[in-house]
Amino acid sequence: MQVLAFGPLEIQRPEKIETPGREREAMQKSECHGGVQLRNRGADNCDQRTSSSIQIKHRTTVQQGKSSSSTSSPESTRKFHPRPSDKLNPKTINPFGEQSRAPSAFEAIYSKGGIPCRLVHGSVKHRLQWECPPENLPFDPLLITLAEGLRETKHPYTFVSKEGFRELLLVQGAPEKAVPLLPRLVPVLKAALVHLDDDVFARGLNALMQLSVVVGPSLNDHLKHLLTSLSKRLRDKKFKEPITSALQKLEQHGGSGSLIIIKSKIPTYCSICC
Repeated sequence: MQVLAFGPLEIQRPEKIETPGREREAMQKSECHGGVQLRNRGADNCDQRTSSSIQIKHRTTVQQGKSSSSTSSPESTRKFHPRPSDKLNPKTINPFGEQSRAPSAFEAIYSKGGIPCRLVHGSVKHRLQWECPPENLPFDPLLITLAEGLRETKHPYTFVSKEGFRELLLVQGAPEKAVPLLPRLVPVLKAALVHLDDDVFARGLNALMQLSVVVGPSLNDHLKHLLTSLSKRLRDKKFKEPITSALQKLEQHGGSGSLIIIKSKIPTYCSICC
């Protein structure tokens, strides 16, 4: 008879099976933990953003402080003080600077040597030096070109045109040379008289008086085209006296025919004969 020997029996305990309720609690805990981590990360990012914005604001304030200090420096304030030469050469053009606009016709002619004179700078007063005597120069087209230069606003063009026009009308035989050019010369003078710049208008007014002295009654046929702009400028108090003086010059050298034309355009004008 055989005897069978058996070892000790091992009893395995069954693993704990989590119920669905416990699984939900575990998932809720993990989700809660993850949400806390996300909130912490968001708070850290917010702190970083606020700190960076504070740094940027600080930099901008520092830069603004530097810019304000630079503008208030003595070097910058020194630039706004006018130089003594500015009174002699107002609005001087810079030949080496960049030109923001195309040169005018007068500028182009002057730069190419089309005006037979050059500007001589003086310590007190400027003057023109002609390449040849002005009485030997043809008025066509030189006188018209100088009249076009009256609309310039930069030195030396303003002086060359104003002084050249005056000196050319003073030469011997100027009336015979200027009268045939009146149909082309009057529209150019009118353009100066309707210009918005006060200095341009003043130069045009002086040129008109100089022309009236030279051509006399020959200007009466073109006078009505010039009086409209003069009547508008009479409303400005600072030009009332110069315009009245110019009208008196026109009447003096134009005769009785000029007075009728002046009265038709400017009824308030008082004749020098009154």
